[in-house]
Amino acid sequence: MGKLKTPDWILKGKEKPKTKSKVEKTFKIRICPECESNDVGVVLSESDSEDGGGKEWECRKCKWKGRDIKEKELTEDEFMKYLDDKGEEVV
Repeated sequence: MGKLKTPDWILKGKEKPKTKSKVEKTFKIRICPECESNDVGVVLSESDSEDGGGKEWECRKCKWKGRDIKEKELTEDEFMKYLDDKGEEVV
């Protein structure tokens, strides 16, 4: 019995596909339109009504309420810098 040859599918499996590009993950943060604070949350006070709650936002810093919230999209690097600047612990 002679020397065994490595199957082609194994050899081809070692090649990295050249067509796939790195997809950058984005993160969304919400910002108050009045004071530019990121300490905003959904108002749930009318959650028992027929209309339901969760349609309005409230800034915990300046007490602004409304639906016209600002959103920013950040890349992973920008988001990590944002968390560092905010003082959040990244695990």
